[in-house]
Amino acid sequence: MKILAKVRRLISTSAVAVLIGSSAYAQHQELSEKPQMYKGKQTDNTDSTSLLSAFKRGRVNGHFRYFFMSTQNQKGLTDYYANAAGGGLRFETAKFHGFQFAVSGFYTFNIGSSDLGKPDTTTGQSNRYEIALFDVEDPYNKKDIDRLEEFYLKYNYKKSSVIFGRQLINTPFINLQDGRMRPTGVEGIWFEMNEIKKTKIEGGWLYAISPRGTTKWYGIGESIGIYPSGVNVEGGKSEYLSNLNSKAVLMLGAHADLGKKVKLHGWDVWVDNIFNTAMVQADLQLPIRQNEQVFAAVQGIRQDAINDGGNADPAKTYFEKGQKSYAFGFKAGWKNRRWETSVNYNRITSDSRYLMPREWGREPFFTFLPRERNEGFGNADAIMGRLNYSFPKTEIKASLALGYYQLPDVKDTRLNKYGMPSYTQFNADFRYPFKGIMKGLEAQLLVVGKLNKGETYNNKKYEFNKVDMMQYNLVLNFHF
Repeated sequence: MKILAKVRRLISTSAVAVLIGSSAYAQHQELSEKPQMYKGKQTDNTDSTSLLSAFKRGRVNGHFRYFFMSTQNQKGLTDYYANAAGGGLRFETAKFHGFQFAVSGFYTFNIGSSDLGKPDTTTGQSNRYEIALFDVEDPYNKKDIDRLEEFYLKYNYKKSSVIFGRQLINTPFINLQDGRMRPTGVEGIWFEMNEIKKTKIEGGWLYAISPRGTTKWYGIGESIGIYPSGVNVEGGKSEYLSNLNSKAVLMLGAHADLGKKVKLHGWDVWVDNIFNTAMVQADLQLPIRQNEQVFAAVQGIRQDAINDGGNADPAKTYFEKGQKSYAFGFKAGWKNRRWETSVNYNRITSDSRYLMPREWGREPFFTFLPRERNEGFGNADAIMGRLNYSFPKTEIKASLALGYYQLPDVKDTRLNKYGMPSYTQFNADFRYPFKGIMKGLEAQLLVVGKLNKGETYNNKKYEFNKVDMMQYNLVLNFHF
């Protein structure tokens, strides 16, 4: 642990030095943060007889990021804003007899924000959005916001690989969810096998997670509940934070191409002593003329509690003992080189709540829109339409989306964990990759609005930071 701490401090210091010396600033939200996000060039990636040569032929990449976020609520409720800036470095060796080593770290600064630790005076509720740009566990932490994100050893065999250590993965249930400054990271063993024609198998054993908006690494059980946890099915405050007994997550995903038109996906997520989630999805693409096609997809999800759902005390458990939940969805659309449009639908049945730790990632529903989720609800219906357009020559990409989300009554605590009323949400998302002397810089403007469509019983706690609000996001990323 002392070695890791020293490495983390070294990386953080290097990142700050580079950030000060540069004039450039730096998705899903958003601008992509996939594990392969760093775009360095490597002149020779073949094996060498020298370990020193593998390090010398490695690659160093960097990333600067600036993020402005402002949330405006109804008159009489608190508004918030935040400015965040940060930078990071990543190093990866060349292959040495199939092995590679990688390390990366990132540092974030709060360069001017409202008081994110001050609750709203009317509802007593705390900031929900801006705080995740920094440290959700300490809203007054403005300087020590750093994290060793990657620290792993990778072995490559033909087209396959296995990674051990701290890393970034992107799956339907544990993913980067990088709509803030830094994504969610995981620690464990992760493999990817591509030796079977038209088939990909991936999965792993995870024993630690560092959620978005945090600086620490947590065991599986202790990582659940760091974010606001809502109420239990009886209406009392959920008390599962620090009370869940779970040591690991076992995940397995399989993907198969059935010809050129159909792709099948299957996932299973087993969370030790808490729950199991399984998902199947089929994607269809049908060309109708040159550079034009229609597409569709269907999806089904089932969840089952394991043992007591995390704790024998019902007030401290995450999943109720014997709980089962189901969700399904479909989408259909059309696209060509410039345009893409789709209609999306999702349903969570009334059997019970659909649950997945928000600390681990965003939900895989077709109707998902940034800044809100349908996790924690049952008996929910959502329909969303999206229109994307890529402007010729300028490479500006615009996306407009409008969704209606019908949820259970806010007082139906069995099926409404977070007291969220039914709502309508619209998103306008614009992105521009700069060229010429500004190449490497990408800009994004995201505007979000949510309107109340449900009964709130004149209680502002069901509205604050939930509905009848607007949010504005400006993000600048610079990769080198």
